[in-house]
Amino acid sequence: MPDTFSAQAAMAVLDDGGNAVDAAITAQFVLAVTLPEAGNIGGGGFMTIVKDGEQRFLDYREEAPGAAHRDMYLDDEGKVKTREPLFGAKASGVPGTVAGMWKAHQAYGTLPWARLLAPAIALAEDGFVVPAHLADRVAKYIKRTSQRGIETNFADHFGDIESNQRFVQPELAATLRHIQQHGHDGFYAGKVASQIEDFMEDNGGLITTDDLAAYQAKWRQPLSLSWRDFTLVTAPPPSSGGVAVAQWLNMLEAYATTHTMPAHNSPDYLHVMSEIGKRVFADRAEYLGDPDFVDVPVAALTDPAYFARRASDINPTAISPSKPVEPGLIESEDTTHFSIVDKHGNAVSNTTTLNLSFGSGMVVAGAGFLLNDEMDDFSAKPGVPNFFGAIGGEANAIAPGKRMLSSMTPTIVLRDNEVALVTGSPGGTTIISSVTQTILNALAFEQNATMSANAPRFHHQLWPKDTIRVHPGFDTGTLKHLEQMGYTLDRRRFGDVQLIKQDSTGLSAASEQSGRGEAMVRDAHTD
Repeated sequence: MPDTFSAQAAMAVLDDGGNAVDAAITAQFVLAVTLPEAGNIGGGGFMTIVKDGEQRFLDYREEAPGAAHRDMYLDDEGKVKTREPLFGAKASGVPGTVAGMWKAHQAYGTLPWARLLAPAIALAEDGFVVPAHLADRVAKYIKRTSQRGIETNFADHFGDIESNQRFVQPELAATLRHIQQHGHDGFYAGKVASQIEDFMEDNGGLITTDDLAAYQAKWRQPLSLSWRDFTLVTAPPPSSGGVAVAQWLNMLEAYATTHTMPAHNSPDYLHVMSEIGKRVFADRAEYLGDPDFVDVPVAALTDPAYFARRASDINPTAISPSKPVEPGLIESEDTTHFSIVDKHGNAVSNTTTLNLSFGSGMVVAGAGFLLNDEMDDFSAKPGVPNFFGAIGGEANAIAPGKRMLSSMTPTIVLRDNEVALVTGSPGGTTIISSVTQTILNALAFEQNATMSANAPRFHHQLWPKDTIRVHPGFDTGTLKHLEQMGYTLDRRRFGDVQLIKQDSTGLSAASEQSGRGEAMVRDAHTD
């Protein structure tokens, strides 16, 4: 059964005359109450906006605390202490969500801030009936962390959750009321900021009130790149996703100029897309990071000549060795996503995260919200993979005030300056595959919204070697062919696509059927 809390609250905002940004703010805060594994005020994310023809990108990604340093997760022998970036207060970067929503409202909000937070406050104060899926995930998380000897205070706050029973969060409600009354400063100064600092001091974390006061959400120039007859409006660094999606789409296009385009989800299609994926993730590891700290060669990585050169050495019938697939320039899973289009044609694509399910497993005492474990998205040690198996380099090394590399890829596709597609997904590094394939499904293979969101997907990220992760639903002959080629198949579902497609018949929306989301479309007349 889908979790409709955020979709219904966002639709009510639109019905009240709010725009897509207003609805996104309400959805974000409701998710912080009803989707604790990923929705948050203790994490961060990215928002891609097309409003009145203007393209904007809001970076509210977490950043490293001032006391963070490059080798903070290494032991005396220089080995990564793998649990520290994932569990406990020390795993948390400075949260960005509240700052991001406040900044979006200051720029584009039309309904009062207090109105937009009201649904989340009501759900926290009065409670909500717990979906079975959430109760199951909470129980499994508590069991898993207990069995592994991982110490968090998660069970103290969520251990009483029961399926189909009302769950009330008074501490979180008080925090949300404080944010409602004081805006940005309701989180980054005063009572809540002090609660965070005190909790960090008591639990070995690093975030201080100075870190919170210094945090700012940032407007960045979105990547606006051509593909076929479309314009991709997508995430720039510190996301790796926009560059990666542009590379995947355009390398496939370059490949098709000298080869026949493989049939959708055929063995040849999965093979060629996997070969491109190797190149995409090799570049990601070498070049991508926080542009405020490192020079990210975006123009070179998205140059048509570069796409053609990288595609030209793909062997259509054999797997290339993984080790020789190096970065190409000659110079050298739990998240949540929502897509919104309002009656005026304005669009928001928003992806937000705590990193793993339930983040660091730590709830700020007295404030009632979970903290992220985004520090794992840095390269704790260059060349050593993080939880998602992504290998990072020097560009993504830890530094105070730096934003960790992300795969979040909220994307809007335009045709003739009108919204054609709004898409995004959770899933760690698999976000890039999900967004790429939904764009291809909807616009290259002309599938409808439901088919685009639910067609089986696949993922290849260079490492583990020659491994393709595949959804259920692929033809058995296709999978057998890939295994005969030498691929290892990892048969696990990933992602939770939420997309909106515009075509000659109007808007249609889809939420991936295996997930918890809800797609809603309402007829409306513009003013």
